[in-house]
Amino acid sequence: MQKTRIEWVKNPDGSQGWTLNPFTGCHNHTNGLCKGGGFPCYAYRLAHGRLKSRYLANENVADNEIMTFPRHIECIADPFYPRFWPERLAEIQRGIDDYDYQTYIKQKPRGIFICDMSDLFGIGIPEEWTAKVLEAIADDCNSFHRFYLLTKQPQNLARWSPFPDNCWVGVTATDHNMLQRATGHLRRIKATIKYISLEPLLKWQEQNDKWLIEDWQAACINWLIIGACTGTKVELLQAVNRIRGNNPPLDLALMPYGKRWTLQPPIDWVQEIVAAADKAGIPVFLKDNLHPLLSKQTATRFHRAYPDYCELRQEMPKEEGK
Repeated sequence: MQKTRIEWVKNPDGSQGWTLNPFTGCHNHTNGLCKGGGFPCYAYRLAHGRLKSRYLANENVADNEIMTFPRHIECIADPFYPRFWPERLAEIQRGIDDYDYQTYIKQKPRGIFICDMSDLFGIGIPEEWTAKVLEAIADDCNSFHRFYLLTKQPQNLARWSPFPDNCWVGVTATDHNMLQRATGHLRRIKATIKYISLEPLLKWQEQNDKWLIEDWQAACINWLIIGACTGTKVELLQAVNRIRGNNPPLDLALMPYGKRWTLQPPIDWVQEIVAAADKAGIPVFLKDNLHPLLSKQTATRFHRAYPDYCELRQEMPKEEGK
């Protein structure tokens, strides 16, 4: 478990939260590009970069498929093939009988993002792995911690519903179609907090806010996160070409962000989504990587029309009874 710089992952007291990766890798990608948008996957990039040797040293790979020996060797040689790390799960997998409960409950409650380097409900992840993680989360010893779960495969959520009370369950969507699909699947599950992460926001068609609001309220959506696509300049230029296809021009704007680059959605897209969320009473968290779009320096021409968007809104949902 380690501290995270993912700004929306907060401890219950509002301080910066943690990440925990009991497994890594998944099959949600095609050659490192996330399915459902074709944007570069940072987890895949790290697995094939500075984490490669560490991942390859772990031969505990998923065995969902019937493997011949050559296929097994091929999987072991792929650093982003799903791998299980039981020693990491052990950090929260403590039962009351074999642990000093009074000592444990004196710990500061944490907000823990599970599997930011994988997908708890992703393609290629064995169900027994997911079951072990959810069992650990549901343990009485962990009831005072908050666990963030986020998936790109919302069709797999219903299998695990209802979720433990300390779970915040979310779905990634990159456009209006994926948003509608995510909302539909979240409608079928029970969780304390249900949220949608529109990161990266790559495509958008003007929506009827009445329909958006009705869908979100029917699904009991509690939170929306909006962010830009980040990566290297080369990766993002390639992403632009894939997204554009035969339908130029593209509304996304390539802008620097620190040492990285971003594909920024038009401010009108952000304005439309946030306005609908406001009408629905849903908190919105605008990620730091939207600064190039929404800062006073680069959004001067929007300042009169959208003065509230010159500062990032980073709201958190409130849990019932808290």
